[in-house]
Parts: sequence; C-alpha cells; structure tokens
Amino acid sequence: MIGAISGDVIGSVFEAYPIKNTDFQLFSEYTTFTDDTVLTVAIADAILHKKDYQETLRKYTREHPKRGYGAHYYSWAMSDSIEPYNSWGNGAGMRVSPVGFAFPTLDEVLTEAKKSAEVTHNHPEGIKGAQAVASSIFLAKTRNSKEKIKDYIEKQFKYDLSFTIAEIRPKYYFDVSCQGSVPQAIKSFLESKSYEHCIRLAISLGGDSDTIACMAGGIAQAYYKKIPKKIVIKVRERLPSNFLTIIDEFNDQYKI
Repeated sequence: MIGAISGDVIGSVFEAYPIKNTDFQLFSEYTTFTDDTVLTVAIADAILHKKDYQETLRKYTREHPKRGYGAHYYSWAMSDSIEPYNSWGNGAGMRVSPVGFAFPTLDEVLTEAKKSAEVTHNHPEGIKGAQAVASSIFLAKTRNSKEKIKDYIEKQFKYDLSFTIAEIRPKYYFDVSCQGSVPQAIKSFLESKSYEHCIRLAISLGGDSDTIACMAGGIAQAYYKKIPKKIVIKVRERLPSNFLTIIDEFNDQYKI
C-alpha cells in the first residue's frame, strides 16, 4: 500500500495548485501526507488486527484531525453516529488499497471492499468506486494484463475507459465523486509505463490530485511490483512512526 500512500504524498501540494503536465518536481518542503494516507493506514490496521472498520477509521481521524478530510466524513468521524451518510465520494476508493493486496480471491476482495466502504460511503457509486480500485489492485497483483484489467473494470462496473489522459486533461476539473475520479485514476495506470509515470499522469489531470494519484498508485504498485527507492525513502521520511510500523507489518504479512 506504500504505492497508494506515495501517490497521496506526492500529490498533496498539487490539490490547491493544480498542474496540467507531467513535468514537475516530485517533492518539496510542503509535500506531506493527507487524509488519504491516514485512512489507508487505518484500513490496513483494521485488516491486520481484525478491528472494526468504523471504529478504526474514527480513531485514526481523531488522532490526525487536520489532514484535509471531506466535510461530511469529518463530521461523521467526530460524532458518535454509527450511521453511514450515503456518500458517492472517492473517500472509499482512496483508502481501499490494503483490501486489494490482503485478500486471496477476487470475490473476497469485492466483498471486503464493500464492507470497508459502506461504513461511510454506502451509496452504490461509493461502493462501486472502492470495489473498482480494490479489484484493479488484485488483478494487477495476480499478473493480469492491462487489457484484461481494463475489460474487467468496464464490464463489471460499467466505467468507460475509452478516453485518453491527453484528451480529458485540458477540461478536467476538481471532481470528488467516484464516477468522476476512479475511472481517471485507473486510466492513469493503464496508460503508464512505470510507477513514477503513473503518478505523474494522475497528477497532471489537476483536480483532486492527491486522491487520484493515491488510487492510481496502489494499482501501479501491484502491477509494476517495485517503486523507485528514492520515492519510498522520501515518502517514509514524511510519515509518523506508527504509520511505518503498520506499513511494514502489512508488507511482511502479505508478502508485498
């Protein structure tokens, strides 16, 4: 899941200052982790230690309260409500990468992605977005071709992946919906030639750059298997020690 986290960290500075090309500096003094990383680690922790998703998400949010959460999610996390709020936002997709890596069959991945999503994002589009990202990671992890991944996502989730990043980039805008960002994240992976290229393509769209790069980065890690060491080092430098403990334990447990 360090692939998803790295996408979030690298994309963090571009959400407020979008860029429309792939030629940019990966790290700066302002590069940091956002809510995408916090909640990805929370999901990993819940899977590793068989914790309740709802309780674990809320705990991590309260421990790291100023990381750019969506208003509806943050209100939920800071309340005592146990009811989801019918969100179709990409929050469920951005945190789901551990599911794609941890579970051994596609059916289990789909089931668990739904469980991880519906504690907050119980709208059909929110659940679909999480399942699409998680299943893309599973298929990439199990050495399916990009063509097979594309075909599966289009047939299973009815996402249109016929566009190119270059075609949509000029007019693409900030869109936090699953239907308006998950296909773009998957397409960034499909067009990429390496992990770093995938992240650059995702961020070059502008919009919700950290989340698109987070979702794309998880798939790219699963497919390419390796992330440049220079990226991993700089990302790890920016993460709390307890996050690193969960990441390392997760990698050991699931042989990533």
